[in-house]
Amino acid sequence: MADGGRRRKAFIGSFTAAGGPGLLTAAVHPHTGALTLLGRVQGLADPSYLVLSPDGDMLYAVSETADGAVAAYHVRGDKLEPAGAPVPVDGSGPTHLSLHAGHVLTANYGSGSVTAVPLSVDGTLEAAPSGVLQHSGAGPHERRQRGPHAHQVQPDPNGRWIVSVDLGTDSVRVCELEDGEPVLRREIALRPGSGPRHLAFGPEGPDGTYAYVVNELTPTVTVCRWDPATGTLKPLTETPILPGAPAGDAYPSGIVVSPDGRFVWIATRGEDVLSTFAVEGDQLRLVGTVPCGGHWPRALAESGGFLYVANERSGDVAWFAIDPTTGLPRYEGSVAVPAASCIVFDD
Repeated sequence: MADGGRRRKAFIGSFTAAGGPGLLTAAVHPHTGALTLLGRVQGLADPSYLVLSPDGDMLYAVSETADGAVAAYHVRGDKLEPAGAPVPVDGSGPTHLSLHAGHVLTANYGSGSVTAVPLSVDGTLEAAPSGVLQHSGAGPHERRQRGPHAHQVQPDPNGRWIVSVDLGTDSVRVCELEDGEPVLRREIALRPGSGPRHLAFGPEGPDGTYAYVVNELTPTVTVCRWDPATGTLKPLTETPILPGAPAGDAYPSGIVVSPDGRFVWIATRGEDVLSTFAVEGDQLRLVGTVPCGGHWPRALAESGGFLYVANERSGDVAWFAIDPTTGLPRYEGSVAVPAASCIVFDD
C-alpha cells in the first residue's frame, strides 16, 4: 500500500491504431511489483505517452496522431474520467509530454515543435495552446533527419529551464517559458547523425549534475554536464549501448536513472535488450545486457525498486527486480497490453 493505505496504481498508454486498448489502469503489488489490470478508458486515439500531476489527481495523455492533441483525465480511485475535450497542440505527432509552470508541454515529432497548453486552477486544460516553438534544421541521415523531430520535452530538475531533445537536428534545445510561450535560449549540438531521442537527468552530486542522452540512430549514450545556473548542457563522453555490433536493427528508446544515481538503464528495440550502466563520474560503464521480456521495448520506468518495460510489438508490460549491487534487472513477470507504449506510477 502507498501512504495512508492507498493502493498504488500504474497507468499504461498504448497505440490504438495498432490494436491497443487505449488507457489502462493497473494495481501494483507492494512487495512483488506485479501489475494487475483494473480497467481501461477508450476514446482517445493513440495515447502513447502519459504524465501524472504531482498530487496524482490528474493524468495527461498525448494523442500521437497527425492532427495532434493532449487530453486530461481525473483520477477517481481506480478509474479515469475524461476532464473535458482533447485540446489540439497545433503540431503533428506529439510523442512526449511533461508539466511545467502551470502548463502541459508536448514534443511534437512530426512537426518538429514544442507546444505549451495552459492549465486551469483545477488542473483541466485550457481550450488552446499559449505558444508553439518551431524547431528548425536537419541532419545527415537521409530518411530520418530531413527536418526537425522533437522527441522529448521536460523541465530541468530545478524547474527553471525547459529541455527539448530533437532527433532530426542532432541537438538539445534549452528554453524558458515567457507568458506561456516557449522561448529558445540556446541549442546544444550533439554528434551529427546520432539522432538523440530522450534525456534523463541524474541527481545532483559532488561533481555537479549529469544528464544522459540516449541516441536512437547510433546506439550510444552521451554523458553531459548540466549547469542549472546558466541552462548549459556540455557533452562530455559517448558510450556504445551494446557490448558489440548489433546483429540487426538496434534502436535505443527509453532511458532511466536509478533514484540514487548509481545506475542508468536503457532499452534497445530490435536487439530487445535492457542495458545496465554503472555511473563512474563522467563515464558510464556497461555492466551487462538482459532480454527485455518481450519485443520492441518502447519505454522504461522505475518504481518501488522495480524496472518496468512497455514492449510495444509483443504487447506486454514486463517487470524486473533490480540487483542492488550490480544494478542488473531480473525478469519477474508480465501482463498483456497490446501495443503498449508507456507506463507511469502514482508514487
